[in-house]
Amino acid sequence: MEPAVSSIWEPDPSGLQQILQLLKESQSPNTETQRTVQQKLESLNQYPDFNNYLIYVLTKLKTEDEPTRSLSGLILKNNVKAHFYNFPANVIEFIKAECLGSIGDPSPLIRATIGILVTTIVSKGDLPAWPELLPKLCNFLETNEYTTREGAFGALQKICEDSPEMLDSDVSQPLNILIPKFIQFFNNTSPKIRSHALACVNQFIISRTQALMNHINPFLEALFSLANDEDVEVRKNVCRAIVMLLEVRMDRLLPHMLNIIEYMMLRTQDSDETVSLEACEFWLSLAEQPICKDVLKDHMERLIPVLIGGMKYSEIDIILLKGDVEEDEQVPDKEQDIRPRFHKSKTRYQSHLTASGDTAPNESADSDSDDSDYGGMDDEDALSDWNLRKCSAAALDVLSNVFHEELLPTLLPILKEKLFHPVWEEKESGILVLGAIAEGCMQGMIPHLTELIPFLIQCLDEKKALVRSITCWTLSRYAHWVVQQPHEQYLQPLMYGLLKRVLDTNKRVQEAACSAFATLEEEACTELVPYLGFILETLVFAFKKYQHKNLLILYDAIGTLADSVGHHLNKEEYIGLLMPPLIEKWNMLRDEDKDLFPLLECLSSVATALQAGFLPYTEPVYKRCISLVEQTIKQCMASIQHPDQYEAPDKDFMIVALDLLSGLAEGLEHHIEQLVAQSNILTLLFQCMQDRMPEVRQSSFALLGDLTKACFSHVKPFLSDVLPILGTNLNPEFISVCNNATWAIGEISIQMGVDMQTYIPSTLPQLVEIINRPNTPKTLLENTAITIGRLGFVCPNEVAPHLPQFIRQWCTSLRNIRDNEEKDSAFRGVCCMIGVNPGGIVHDFIFFCDAVASWVTPKDDLKDTFYTILHGFKSQMGDENWRRYSEQFPPALRERLAAQYGV
Repeated sequence: MEPAVSSIWEPDPSGLQQILQLLKESQSPNTETQRTVQQKLESLNQYPDFNNYLIYVLTKLKTEDEPTRSLSGLILKNNVKAHFYNFPANVIEFIKAECLGSIGDPSPLIRATIGILVTTIVSKGDLPAWPELLPKLCNFLETNEYTTREGAFGALQKICEDSPEMLDSDVSQPLNILIPKFIQFFNNTSPKIRSHALACVNQFIISRTQALMNHINPFLEALFSLANDEDVEVRKNVCRAIVMLLEVRMDRLLPHMLNIIEYMMLRTQDSDETVSLEACEFWLSLAEQPICKDVLKDHMERLIPVLIGGMKYSEIDIILLKGDVEEDEQVPDKEQDIRPRFHKSKTRYQSHLTASGDTAPNESADSDSDDSDYGGMDDEDALSDWNLRKCSAAALDVLSNVFHEELLPTLLPILKEKLFHPVWEEKESGILVLGAIAEGCMQGMIPHLTELIPFLIQCLDEKKALVRSITCWTLSRYAHWVVQQPHEQYLQPLMYGLLKRVLDTNKRVQEAACSAFATLEEEACTELVPYLGFILETLVFAFKKYQHKNLLILYDAIGTLADSVGHHLNKEEYIGLLMPPLIEKWNMLRDEDKDLFPLLECLSSVATALQAGFLPYTEPVYKRCISLVEQTIKQCMASIQHPDQYEAPDKDFMIVALDLLSGLAEGLEHHIEQLVAQSNILTLLFQCMQDRMPEVRQSSFALLGDLTKACFSHVKPFLSDVLPILGTNLNPEFISVCNNATWAIGEISIQMGVDMQTYIPSTLPQLVEIINRPNTPKTLLENTAITIGRLGFVCPNEVAPHLPQFIRQWCTSLRNIRDNEEKDSAFRGVCCMIGVNPGGIVHDFIFFCDAVASWVTPKDDLKDTFYTILHGFKSQMGDENWRRYSEQFPPALRERLAAQYGV
């Protein structure tokens, strides 16, 4: 070990006492004392050797209590994070020497604190400036002194966790030495050392680090030797390693897959839940692998009961969820229990339905993960963390999407036993199973749903709140089936049952019922119109009843209702029910209150649905939205110009305001013109469209398109500045931004007419590139095709020469959307272009025929145009050539063209 540098620096005794006193006081439960101490400690940073005192307390004052010494180290760690580059060189050297000199402190807490301090210094990019660190830590691993070895391994594990890329890219290539050394320690007699060694190597699996790949065989051999280790941490790390290897080195696991499956089944039932959770992740990962069905089919009979067993609430779950508390609606929510909300910007689609009848899905690049349904299933912050119950349910869900009905012979007898079990925890887990398999096993479950849905609706009245809440969730998973059945048989009882639970006396049930009802609204859409009065009365009554957290979910349910029933909401009695409580909340909330997010989202949907019915509320709402955008822009400018004085604002305030303005423009149409004329909305919008944050641009382009439709005369003067910005945002890397920019260009072109020709060169090439790009989301393809068609409609001479570059993709993109105005204008555009350049479509004429045949009832003049084009091509080719050509068509297409157009 190096000679101690501490002989160079010794603390001043009175200064040391002062710092010790502050450290003691900072452990006081009094928040005011803590705040005062924090300010004093921060002010001490002006003294260059303050950090020497902190490391001295941590490493040298062994007579002090451990919490005080550790706290000193953690304060030093925070100073390293905040001010490291301002530390004098001699202070840095002193800290580094003390860390290495005390890495083997007798106290596990102090060793861990020193490890945290070491990794923080490394993470500041200081590995090259600390060349002796890794060799020293490696040497310490060889010592016979346990505390030094464990301390060194603890520090190495933290460095591997925090800075794996730095270790991998370091010019000295330390991993070539470290990884084989770590593997050697897999068979160490100390479980703590074995666990550290394995955890270190695990950090380099997902990144396929070359140094590990070079030693993959000894690693796997050593890993498998730990399979039945008695230590919980080791077993957990073994499971974690196997799950990661499944993703990156399936080739190496395949020969051992039978044993691995057996092992993971055993570990999924481990007595320690942290191990069983790691093991359960294996089934989630395996389900995504193409080999899943082949390797797992013979094991499903034994795996299903294991996963179902993991879906039961543990005793600790029930305690954390306050499962014995049945009525808590009067108990106010703690503010820390309310998760921060993030607004999702508005994505504009052409207002079409796909041919299958589904509304266009939100295909944004940041869509939620597959497991999101299970993250919110129990929805309590104490249980919002991933746990065995949620992981088991998610695993059963994904596996049911692999095996479908093949699971049912094994699953149904267990399910029957669970659903009718006298113990509520068992019954509850059965209801969860039923929800988990809803998607994957739907076809096989349909024969049973006529009995199961009424049974579940009965379960909504169960005595235990946790049973009522999971029943809401499971019923929402079958809502798609319910809305297709006779209303009086299933939809009505389900709707009334859920609305009753919306007014439950238990907050968790209220939340589950509100979320489930929102799902039902999305599935049922206008099927709910006959029941609107009762639905609104219930939701409005909930306003008076709900505590803070559920109020935010209630806004979502109301917004979804408005989206689902649209203009049917615009009735005087409905408006009288709905608007007063919403406006009351609107007036109560301050501009900086984040509760505005869900309320603004809700009002945006309501304004769009109510159309002119929203007029009495429009002016104050409009003005406040303009003010929110203005304030955010000002705060942005201030934070850029004076970053030391002003924090950057939360741009979500601006985004939700832009989206509500969009809702107003879409709903009120020309009625909004006066407000636009009296405000600086377009100047603000011009600034927002150039914001660096994609979500701001996304919402700006949605609003631009809506204003173009509602009051084009106010948009027109800005177009020479706006259209180049739209052109530069036709970048499919940001799918939703690109989507909205594309949509806005289409709307502008319809209004501009022939004047659009100036902007064809700056927009068309990008649109052609997008439509030909592989793996472009369906919605973006459809929007792009419609906008190209619209450009061709207003400027056929400029767009027609490019027909061969896009016509095939254009036809396939639009063949599946339903007849509507957007489709109509796009097809008129293509017909105009064919008129200008008929040769541009010759090689892909079969695709045009197919797209024409997708129309059910085109307008008469459009149908005549189709007729003219089809017969024109037929006569050009001659009857015999046409007969041979049309024989290539699928029979259904031939028949449809013959019936509709006589060709």
